[in-house]
Amino acid sequence: MLLKSINLVNYKNFDNQSFEFNQKVNCFVGPNGIGKTNILDAIYHLSFGKSYFNPIATQNIKHGEDFFVVDGRYNKDERDEKIVISLKKGHKKIIKRNAKAYERFSDHIGFLPLVIISPADRDLITEGSEMRRKFIDGVISQSDKIYLEQLIQYNKTLGQRNALLKYFSNNNTFDIDTLEIYNEQLAKLGTEIHSKRHAFIEAFTPIFIKQYKAISNQNEAVSLQYKSQLNTQPLDTLLKTQINKDRALQYTSVGTHKDDIEFNIGEYPIKKFGSQGQQKSFLIALKLAQFDIIKSQSGTTPILLLDDIFDKLDEHRVERIIGMVNDDSFGQLFISDTHAERTEKAVKNAHQSFEIFQL
Repeated sequence: MLLKSINLVNYKNFDNQSFEFNQKVNCFVGPNGIGKTNILDAIYHLSFGKSYFNPIATQNIKHGEDFFVVDGRYNKDERDEKIVISLKKGHKKIIKRNAKAYERFSDHIGFLPLVIISPADRDLITEGSEMRRKFIDGVISQSDKIYLEQLIQYNKTLGQRNALLKYFSNNNTFDIDTLEIYNEQLAKLGTEIHSKRHAFIEAFTPIFIKQYKAISNQNEAVSLQYKSQLNTQPLDTLLKTQINKDRALQYTSVGTHKDDIEFNIGEYPIKKFGSQGQQKSFLIALKLAQFDIIKSQSGTTPILLLDDIFDKLDEHRVERIIGMVNDDSFGQLFISDTHAERTEKAVKNAHQSFEIFQL
């Protein structure tokens, strides 16, 4: 799969800018604030229908304008594909594939597989469990449409159950029969989600460990551990035993929306005991493992975005990462960096065709 070209209109700091891309390596170089990451984010936008860095859609519109358009032209499975994403203030975002609008954005997820590695990924380590759930959900959803639909339905049902608990509290009433309807739906969906997350972590962890060893030269042992309330008890049992607590809190305190993944180096949390370089290597290994598993499951080589990849990594780890990317198993690559000479040296050593865009 190749991204042949992209056109940005009123997207972030760009008023009207087009790029024609190399089929292997594309580098955006220039000072901070010039828009390198914004181009990568536009490419991400085309795959996922949203920004990687800013969840508020209207804030991706160029200041002073009232709309943006991102237009990407691809070649996938020997077919030309055109994806257009547009948003006007006061209107819903529109995603079109070959001039036909999607009725549901979720139908687009997985069509253009993509992995991004960015300094913003540090939130996976430093922030709460929601970030780590989003990570595994995002990987699974790119190749499992049923899982994505189950997630959507679970979150919808969870919202309805929480609203009901709040209604009970505000009106000093309680109806166990109505609550049981939501319990049954949540238990069914949550059990499926838990099963798929567990299977994913089992398959993902050996790939992740292999990638980390390649980056770190096997100097540190790392592990992932799936933490879930459903590891010890079925969700229907948990919902029943926690009902008094849920009524007091006015929200659902148990379920797969509380799941987490522990990131460990040695036997300790990498958040507290990992150096900055170790944390960065850990995150890159996570994303390269994500790349491998998506490629395997989808049968399509994902696009890989490396945003400021050289930041905070020692020279030897950077060399190992570039050596891995040089492998023919990788497809099209997009890199942003502030140092043109460093970038050019790295991609020349990779012995692949490349294009450098000086911004």
